[in-house]
Amino acid sequence: MKTGSKELIRDINTHLVLETLVNEGPLSRAELSKRLGLTKATISSLVQQLMDSSLITEIGSGNTEKGRKPILLDLNQREGHVISLDLGVEQITVLTCDLRGTHCRLCQYPNNAAGREIISLLKAILRQTIEGLPPVKCGIAGISIGIHGVVHQNRAVFTPYYSLEGLDLATALEAEFQIPVYLENEANLSVLGERAFYFDYPDMVNISVHSGVGLGILIDDQLYVGKNGYAGEFGHTIIEPGGRPCPCGNRGCIEQYVSERAVLREISEAKGHRISLDQFISLYTEKDADALRIMDEFVRYMAAGINNILNIFNPDAIILNSSFTIYLPDIIGLLEKSLKNRMDKFCTLLPSGLQDTAILLGGASVVLKNFFGIHKLCFSSRRA
Repeated sequence: MKTGSKELIRDINTHLVLETLVNEGPLSRAELSKRLGLTKATISSLVQQLMDSSLITEIGSGNTEKGRKPILLDLNQREGHVISLDLGVEQITVLTCDLRGTHCRLCQYPNNAAGREIISLLKAILRQTIEGLPPVKCGIAGISIGIHGVVHQNRAVFTPYYSLEGLDLATALEAEFQIPVYLENEANLSVLGERAFYFDYPDMVNISVHSGVGLGILIDDQLYVGKNGYAGEFGHTIIEPGGRPCPCGNRGCIEQYVSERAVLREISEAKGHRISLDQFISLYTEKDADALRIMDEFVRYMAAGINNILNIFNPDAIILNSSFTIYLPDIIGLLEKSLKNRMDKFCTLLPSGLQDTAILLGGASVVLKNFFGIHKLCFSSRRA
């Protein structure tokens, strides 16, 4: 039997009250007492502590048929800020939001930094972002940075398409701003974002197709990252033995066939000049032969990869986040038809609900869970 000091028990109960209000609020003190099995006196004391810290607030009376109307409590979401960055290969996207991931603002900046220059660039972007935020009682809860590569112990350890290895971004930025900084793989953030803000699936896999291809794995509402952060490097699983060379050192990795970078390289070679994503989408929509052939290849390789994921994880749902599925919605249907595995009937294949903001909102969820000291963040169950 586990025992603890009165202070430890009080701390645990405080976080339980906060987690319940964050995910299920607004609630009355009586409802909190009933749900958590704590006495009304304990709830009143914990609620007062949270109100004194400006984390929760009274928002008015609830409806009741008879008797005194209960006072409802809810998260004081406008009294804190979250900053979330998607550190892309070519651009940096910054999202700011409140303590419930709403009232979002987005800004984009070109990423032309090399090596240690990225630290100075991030400092300048964050300084400008922070200066533009209005003062709030809870301040800035934290900063999240989505990395297109492998992250272990809050450091980038493998980034094949830009050079971040050996740079301790979190320590440098924390020293500059005195705000907690969290680094995480972009596909991991995507699955956390989809879970927290959109899909109500506790067992879910997110395939993130950008410059590379990543896999965010959620098992029983817990992110699975493996021993040293390399779990989910789906892009570096071999789909074509002896195939195209990959920066990871292998040949035939799936991201050399289905990533945005690979698809645009293919169409550019076919046309003899650089083709942008928008141009490729137009070519495919106009049924250009080269574009159709290349997307057929995308569907064939991606379907094979999805079949492998189904066999390994058998999740509630597989979420596919790609510009191709955002702007070409028929691709999901083509992938479903291409799935030959008998297990496809036990899994739902869905396009991303958050699309371009999945990484950013996933970063916000990481900040909020750490700031609140809670294990579960699931606004998706509240979504209409």
